[in-house]
Amino acid sequence: MTSGMTCLRRLTMVCLVGSMASCATIGRFNVLSTEQEVEIGREAAREIERDLRLYNDPAVTAYINSLGQMLARYSSRSGLTYYFKVVDTDEVNAFALPGGWLYVNRGLITTAENESELAGVIGHEIGHVDRKHGARAISRQFGAAVIVEATLGGENASVRRQVLRQVVAVSTGMGQLKYGRDAEREADQFAVESTYAAGIDPEGTATFFQKLVAMQKKEPGQLAKMFSTHPPSRERVENVRAQIGGLPPKAGLTKDSRRFQAIKDRILKRERVRRGKERRRR
Repeated sequence: MTSGMTCLRRLTMVCLVGSMASCATIGRFNVLSTEQEVEIGREAAREIERDLRLYNDPAVTAYINSLGQMLARYSSRSGLTYYFKVVDTDEVNAFALPGGWLYVNRGLITTAENESELAGVIGHEIGHVDRKHGARAISRQFGAAVIVEATLGGENASVRRQVLRQVVAVSTGMGQLKYGRDAEREADQFAVESTYAAGIDPEGTATFFQKLVAMQKKEPGQLAKMFSTHPPSRERVENVRAQIGGLPPKAGLTKDSRRFQAIKDRILKRERVRRGKERRRR
């Protein structure tokens, strides 16, 4: 018997016997260990960064990492390391890969009116990782056999590439498979919980989604790429506001910060200079 088959049988038994309740619930089905999820995320990050252009301003990257790490402290997955990177594109989007790799587009930072709005979106993405939505999506798509092949030293390179392509597609919204309404609701809930716990006004989560709903209504189809992984809706805004309404009063919640406004202004000035140079070259 091969070691791969041994792992497969053990993993299947864990699913059927040790985690019967979660396997019976399709939305919770997951055959990935944390180590496997992190390995897939790491490889997917390497894959996706071959095509993405990362924003090369250390001050902006440091700010996003600082804000992200502050929110990630409230993740239930305390042993997981979170990585935050900025993508150099105007598109208003953010996405998370399984295992803790999160990407925030430059366009998202400049579209946010204040730090609480940006924090709400980042908190939402952390929520996807915290609740293992990526791992569950992969598990539903491929099942135990392919996961073992892809993460435990399998020799089928084509299967491994297929898994990675699907991970990238699911995470960035480019594929057919999405997390689902329940997963988006869970991520929204984490955004509210983490911002509130970090001393940031959770209302920013609602106001940013509301802003996107208004943009979508004004120009239908504008959000085809913007927030493709989790399109905003009035229902989601209402759910977030209901959750906020149930929180106990907390003094000192911050809506904005000088650092956020300085970073946003830094990006906007840099983009004006870059576009000016492009016009002169033409």
